[in-house]
Amino acid sequence: MIEHDFEVSSVKPMDPPADSDASEWHSYVIVQGPNTIRGFRQGNLKTVTKAAELIVAQLNERRMGKRARAQLVIAKSKKT
Repeated sequence: MIEHDFEVSSVKPMDPPADSDASEWHSYVIVQGPNTIRGFRQGNLKTVTKAAELIVAQLNERRMGKRARAQLVIAKSKKT
């Protein structure tokens, strides 16, 4: 079992993809021990950093056994 939490390693500006109308893109790196996740996102540094931090929080919750939050609605059964 891996004992390290996920964490944001870096968020850096990058050139936008060729098919993008947006001019501001950033790449981010998330690490967990020797594991690396690389992602790309449109937005300014603050927005992309917050998004990467949210991903990290969700990954760490998942590895701790917490389930995603979902609202369960139980339909009333029809009486015949």
